[in-house]
Amino acid sequence: MAKAASGTTNPGGKSGVRIVVAGDRGTGKSSLIVTAAADTFPANVPPVLPPTRLPEDFYPDRVPVTIIDTSSRVEDSGKVAEELKRADAVVLTYACDKPETLDRLSTFWLPELRRLEVKVPVIVVGCKLDLRDENQQMSLEQVMSPIMQQFREIETCIECSAFKHIQIPEVFYYAQKAVLHPTGPLFDQESQTLKPRCVRALKRIFILCDHDRDGALSDAELNDFQVKCFNAPLQPSEIIDVKRVVEEKLPGGGGTDRGVNERGLTLTGFLFLHALFIEKGRLETTWTVLRKFGYNNDIKLADELIPTFKRAPDQSVELTNETIEFLKGIYELFDSDYDNNLRPVELEDIFSTAPESPWDEAPYKDAAEKTALGGLSVNAFLSEWALMTLLDPSRAVENLIYIGYPGDPSAAVCITRRRRLDRKKQQSDRNVLQCFVLGPKNAGKSALLNSFIGRPFSDAASSTTEDRYAVNVVDLPGL
Repeated sequence: MAKAASGTTNPGGKSGVRIVVAGDRGTGKSSLIVTAAADTFPANVPPVLPPTRLPEDFYPDRVPVTIIDTSSRVEDSGKVAEELKRADAVVLTYACDKPETLDRLSTFWLPELRRLEVKVPVIVVGCKLDLRDENQQMSLEQVMSPIMQQFREIETCIECSAFKHIQIPEVFYYAQKAVLHPTGPLFDQESQTLKPRCVRALKRIFILCDHDRDGALSDAELNDFQVKCFNAPLQPSEIIDVKRVVEEKLPGGGGTDRGVNERGLTLTGFLFLHALFIEKGRLETTWTVLRKFGYNNDIKLADELIPTFKRAPDQSVELTNETIEFLKGIYELFDSDYDNNLRPVELEDIFSTAPESPWDEAPYKDAAEKTALGGLSVNAFLSEWALMTLLDPSRAVENLIYIGYPGDPSAAVCITRRRRLDRKKQQSDRNVLQCFVLGPKNAGKSALLNSFIGRPFSDAASSTTEDRYAVNVVDLPGL
C-alpha cells in the first residue's frame, strides 16, 4: 500500500473525458487550451476555439481528453449553458491581474453552475500568473479558502501562466483526475472523514483479504493485497514503514482502535491508510483498490458483475439449498448470543459490507415476523431473503456477494419450472409461493397480512396506498 502502479487503462470505464473551460472575457481561456495542446504560447487566438483533443498518452491514465472552449458573449450564454451541462469537469478561469474576475467566480459562475444543476468537479484556474501584481501579499490558499468553503464542488485551485509555460499541463491533469478519481464518493470534505459507503466497501475488501479471518492483515496478506491491486509486491522495509505510520497515528490502548496489533494491520488501520491517501491527494490509490474489487464510481459493484435472470412470466426465482445453508451460517455467525433473535444491530452488522441495508425500505422493511424482542428469527431472516429473491433476484444476488457468498453468484439461485408444466404434472417443486390478497376497501386485507406475520389485530383501519408484502414460513403437516 506504499506505492501504486501508474498507467491504469480507462479507470472507471471512461472512454474519454470532456472538460469545458468557462470564465469571463479576457481571462485566458483560449490561450490556456492552445498552450496545453501545442506546448507553445499563441500570438493570436480566435475568440472561441473548436473542440481540442489531447491524445490518450498525454497523461498517465491513458484516457483521451476533449477540451471545449466557450464564448464570453452574452448572446452565446445559452450555448455555454448546454456545454456546461455536458461536461465531465469544468475549468473556471480568472485572470490573476484582474481581481474583479476572481470575484465573479463566487458572484456569478459558481452560482450559475448550481442553477444549471451541473454536478461535476470544478477546477478553479488563475491564468496570467506572470502579470499578477507583485505587491499582492495573499497566497492562493488565503484567497481561495473562503470560496472553497462556500462551494464544495471546487475540487482544486491552481495558478498558471500560458506565456511563461507555468503549470499548464497540470490544469487539465487535475481536471481529468477529478473525473477518473473523484473525491465526492469517497470523502466528506466538511467532516474530513471517509464516507459511509466507502467505509463499507473497504471493510468488505479487508475481510476478503483477511484469509485466516483473524481480524488483521498479516505481512503475507498485506503483500497479497498489494500484488492483486497494484501488480507489485511490497518490500519488507515498505511493510514496516506502512505499519509504523499507522502505529504512530493510531497507537490505541489495546482496544479496537489500534491500527496495528500483534497479528498485523487491523481494519481501523486499513481505513486510516485510505483516509491518509485521500487527504494527501492520492485518490487514485483508493480508487485502484475499489475498482480491482469490482466497484464503480457509485461505490457499488459494477453492473457486469451482477448476473441477470431471464424467465417467463410463469416462472419465479428461488434460493438454492446451498445458498440457504450459507445464509443459516451467516445467521449463526452474527446472532452473537445464540438466542434465535437477530437484533437490528446484528442485522446491520451483516450488511455492513454492503452499500446500505437492503431491508431498510419497502417492500422489505417490516415484511417478516418479528420476535418479541423486535429481532428476526432464522425463519424470518430466510423469509426476507426468499422475498427479495422472488421480487428482485439480481439485487438479492448482489447482496449475497456483499456479505461474502463464496460461490458462483449466478448459481446462488435457481429458476423454477414453468407453471403450465406444474399444472400438467399436477404438482409443484416450488418452495416459495406468492399469493395476492384482493378485496374492497376495509375488507380486512391488511389485517390478514398482519396476522400472517404475527402482528396483533387493530381496530384502527388505515388505507394501503401501495403494494405491501408479508412473508413467513408455513408448516405443512405431512410434507
